[in-house]
Amino acid sequence: MQNSSDLIIQPAGFYIVALNSMPYSNVYVMFLTVIYVITVMCNVFLIAIIFYDHRLHVPKFMAVGSLAFVDLVLSTSLVPGMIKTYIVLDNFVPFKLCFVQMFTYYNFLSLESFCLCILSYDRFIAICFPLKQKSINTNIRMAYIICAIWILNSIRSLYGPSSISTMSFCGSLKVNSYFCDFAPVLRLSCSDITAQWNLATTSSTIFTVLPLIFIFLTYIGILISVFRMKSNQSRFKALATCSEHLVLVAIFFIPIFIIFNLGLSGFVINPNVRAVCLSLSSLLPPCLNPILYSLKTKEIQSRIHSLLIKRLSVHPLKNMH
Repeated sequence: MQNSSDLIIQPAGFYIVALNSMPYSNVYVMFLTVIYVITVMCNVFLIAIIFYDHRLHVPKFMAVGSLAFVDLVLSTSLVPGMIKTYIVLDNFVPFKLCFVQMFTYYNFLSLESFCLCILSYDRFIAICFPLKQKSINTNIRMAYIICAIWILNSIRSLYGPSSISTMSFCGSLKVNSYFCDFAPVLRLSCSDITAQWNLATTSSTIFTVLPLIFIFLTYIGILISVFRMKSNQSRFKALATCSEHLVLVAIFFIPIFIIFNLGLSGFVINPNVRAVCLSLSSLLPPCLNPILYSLKTKEIQSRIHSLLIKRLSVHPLKNMH
């Protein structure tokens, strides 16, 4: 074990080695690349519509726009690096860049869960307090909520990467993951990792469980309000607006919750299985969010229709040819 008086040994970088033993790993990464391209196109399109259409500058679409931006950054923190590692076959990651990627991924992964919480809060206010919705859920209040979550989460997410970056690495530099993952990089350190491991375990547990509890409680309130409605049509409409959100919550939380809890309980998970599960749970929701939830809303669809009509009316002759 290294003494605190010893010099800190920091290598030039690390080598990403997960999925190397998996058959057709390059084909899998190409599949993720297709998902990434769809993610970028859909989320950029969604952000542009929300930004340029002032009628969408309301709390609901502030939350949707925030989620779309988080989706973009989260997927971008992974896929370009995976292309470099498995398609270009350059698996070396410089030391500082490794911790930048680690911070970006975990910060925006956590923000993804909180954005889903904000959407459940928006649905809760809309369904449970329809007459007071505009007074309770104002633009300023939603902006405060989003900014507070972003700032607090970013500060929390800084600790892990910054603490590991000051440790010594005097042994293997092979990261058994598909990116600069926290736990695999931490295990490579020859410094004492007890404090960092315990704090990371506690923090990950809290910030995985708390959003789930919040979403669960909001949907209990929503279901109570729905069953109090006298009209079956109103009940169906209210439940329909929540179904897509619940699908996204399940796709995002279930794989992450299972993998992390199995790991914390000491269960040995095949690195390739872990990499595939976590990569899909990190990259599928950003792709599906705009398709299943945002672009299906009547407001967004009407804006897209208006843009198409406007374009056709401006260039009628050109479009005839």
